[in-house]
Amino acid sequence: MERPKRLRRNIAAGIIVAFHVIGSIGLHVKGAQALFLQLVPYHLLLMFIVVVCAHRRTKENFIQFIALVVISGYFAEWIGVHTGWLFGDYAYGGTLGPKLEGVPLIIGANWFLLIYSVAVFMQRSKIKNRYARIVAGAMVLTLLDVLIEPNAIRFNYWHWLEPDIPDSNYICWFLFSVLFLFVFDRMRFARQSIVGEVFILMQFLFFASLQV
Repeated sequence: MERPKRLRRNIAAGIIVAFHVIGSIGLHVKGAQALFLQLVPYHLLLMFIVVVCAHRRTKENFIQFIALVVISGYFAEWIGVHTGWLFGDYAYGGTLGPKLEGVPLIIGANWFLLIYSVAVFMQRSKIKNRYARIVAGAMVLTLLDVLIEPNAIRFNYWHWLEPDIPDSNYICWFLFSVLFLFVFDRMRFARQSIVGEVFILMQFLFFASLQV
């Protein structure tokens, strides 16, 4: 049984690494950039499928966790886009694909990917205290958001309708991260494989590479 699990883990990790590397290269090639930007929502959907399928011991509460993060993430973005509350005054561009009420349909899946991967990263860490793990994980996610923002604006993921990115964006992202990481911790999922860690590492490397 251990060998099939290890093989599944390695395949999932390999797909994550390969698609992030290919995506980074594609976005650096001006002639290919437009095509690769069109593929962004499909890339996120593939990552969602890979990460979900790599989860160990899938039970009903895991499906509930996915639904909670995906639906809550979408509605948080809906509130943000339509009211300017929470994150600030912003609007989505076309890069993240089809929208419903001005919010990309894939955005909930993206929320899940980020929250889950950091939750697994912290689960596998040596931090024993629950609250320290949660706060540390929320800080990791907020740091990633700082890295994502300039690239998101550059590649038309979204744009801000105010002169600067408001502090409320980072504050709310930190608070939402704390909430979802707390829920993940309370659900006491089995210790997960490195797939989540690989995903969050590749996210940092991917967006860092776009700064060059």
